[in-house]
Amino acid sequence: MKINKIREMSSPELEKELGELKTELFKLKFSLATNGLDNPMKIKEVKKDIAKINTVLTERKIAEIKK
Repeated sequence: MKINKIREMSSPELEKELGELKTELFKLKFSLATNGLDNPMKIKEVKKDIAKINTVLTERKIAEIKK
């Protein structure tokens, strides 16, 4: 997911997307532990997307505090 797309989303949408990504990460880790994955790099991609969303949410919280 591109950072520009993330910045265009509203905070509630980001919260929803964050929950979905965390669920996906759990499923990927579970699948890796039980029977292996076709693409183990998918875990890395999902972790990066989670970090990007958390960064944007933190930036928005800091901007609110400074107002």
